[in-house]
Amino acid sequence: MDMSSKNSSKPKAIGVVGMGSFGTAIANILAEKNQVIAFVRRTDLVDEINQQHTVDGQTIHANIRATQDPAHICENCDVLFFMVASSGFQAVIRSFAPYLYPYHMIIHGTKGLCLSLPEGKSLEQLPKIKRENILTMSEVILKETVVVRVGCLAGPNLARELMLGHPAATVIASPYNEVILEGQRLLRSEKFQVYGNSDIIGVELSGVLKNIIAIAAGALAGMGLGENAKGLLVSRGMVEMAYLGNALGGSIKSFIGLAGIGDLVTTCNSTLSRNYTVGYRLAQGESLTEIEQTMQETAEGINTIKVMKAFLEGKGNMRAPITENLYKVLFEDLKIEEALQYLMKYPFSVDVDFL
Repeated sequence: MDMSSKNSSKPKAIGVVGMGSFGTAIANILAEKNQVIAFVRRTDLVDEINQQHTVDGQTIHANIRATQDPAHICENCDVLFFMVASSGFQAVIRSFAPYLYPYHMIIHGTKGLCLSLPEGKSLEQLPKIKRENILTMSEVILKETVVVRVGCLAGPNLARELMLGHPAATVIASPYNEVILEGQRLLRSEKFQVYGNSDIIGVELSGVLKNIIAIAAGALAGMGLGENAKGLLVSRGMVEMAYLGNALGGSIKSFIGLAGIGDLVTTCNSTLSRNYTVGYRLAQGESLTEIEQTMQETAEGINTIKVMKAFLEGKGNMRAPITENLYKVLFEDLKIEEALQYLMKYPFSVDVDFL
């Protein structure tokens, strides 16, 4: 090994794990100021990044190098951004765990949930689950590794707009101020504002729960129901997010911030959003199976609806009408028209009762 690379005067590279659309956008922003080492699984993609400086044909910053070796990235980077879909998150974290030390800092950008169920059990076998069966990504990192300084990146960040350099903002949430400061130092630019928040669970849950509402918003649009209906949905969705998020341990404040309402409004108005697209296509009469077969990247909202439905069953006394009705549309045979009809007529007698 070359000893000069051990020399501390040279700034260390920043790691990005997962080069999906969001991971690539964040790697590009990081590469403006630093060398970036990206972890990808596909051999063809490693070669493409290192030889062509592209990801699936799209040009990326020349400061980004790719590897398939977790040990290499952990050795050369103290700060790692994990940008992996929630379905693969636990497995990826486990493959990195042997090479991670307490001096590492991890900031993740995954808007999804993992499950921690009794050995051999699946969600299908357990219709009721408790809070301890649900893990946010920061909880997965703390459970599976020795890393302590964990943060989360959330907010209205549509990958395609970030790639185009449009102005945007994000939130770095962490109980550790140094994680927030480091995230701000690495990401902040004239076009990208970075806010801090100490309530990591609330910020993670904001990003997770808004995906449910985004599916409903796409369905409204797909049925041509107009802006008044969307205004109703977004404001009721906000209340539902605050309720569910609070029951899961997040603070109400986070849901009213950039990662909550900021992300909710963006995603509910965006034809670029995967979750919105699922709702839109459901309203066009496609089945969930058809939609999932043709989508390149996961729409996290589908899994979130499943998990939240089981959590609501476990609670027993809590209503979340948007989530419950979308569950029936996706996994039972409720027609999307009927679900939306029901939501429009649902007897909410009080407008806001959580503040």
